[in-house]
Amino acid sequence: MSRSLQKEGHKPLPYPPGDFAIWILILVELSVFFVLFAAYAFTRLMHLELFNEMQRTLDADAGLLNTLLLISGSWCVARAVAAIKRTLCRQSAHWLLAAILSGVGFLVVKYFEYGAKFSAGINLETNLFYTFYLSLTAFHAMHVVLGMIILAFVWKKAMTDGYSANDHGGMETGASYWHMVDLVWIILFPLVYVMR
Repeated sequence: MSRSLQKEGHKPLPYPPGDFAIWILILVELSVFFVLFAAYAFTRLMHLELFNEMQRTLDADAGLLNTLLLISGSWCVARAVAAIKRTLCRQSAHWLLAAILSGVGFLVVKYFEYGAKFSAGINLETNLFYTFYLSLTAFHAMHVVLGMIILAFVWKKAMTDGYSANDHGGMETGASYWHMVDLVWIILFPLVYVMR
């Protein structure tokens, strides 16, 4: 950190950003997803024809839209953190709200995607591909919901000027979790929707 910032009263923030406990949680969550992705990839190799055929029944456009929504949400979270580092609390809160809305959009797209599958009689027991598809995407959607809840608490605190350039560790914590949710989807989307 430069001396000029130290003179202005800015204390260096810990790295990685946010609470250390969130990084333990993130590593555990990423490990769980890695095991699930490895199980999917191994099972796919054993049933390649089935998986390739079933992938064609997925709505890749919906998956791509959800990818864009989550990437947009991560960008908004990054903008929120950048704003709070300049003590722009309201601006930061607006960016957080935009990120939460991107999560809402993701869940709405998933709702219609699931609705189409369930109305066609597809469920966890349809075949191995749909067992993995529904399990992986539902598990990820639960993380999106948790990420939105975390961001909602951070947004509420930001709205009451609860963060500043010198004290925004809680926002960094929430942002770190949201970026993890985004990262998992960026791996999940091509793995399940695209890879042949």
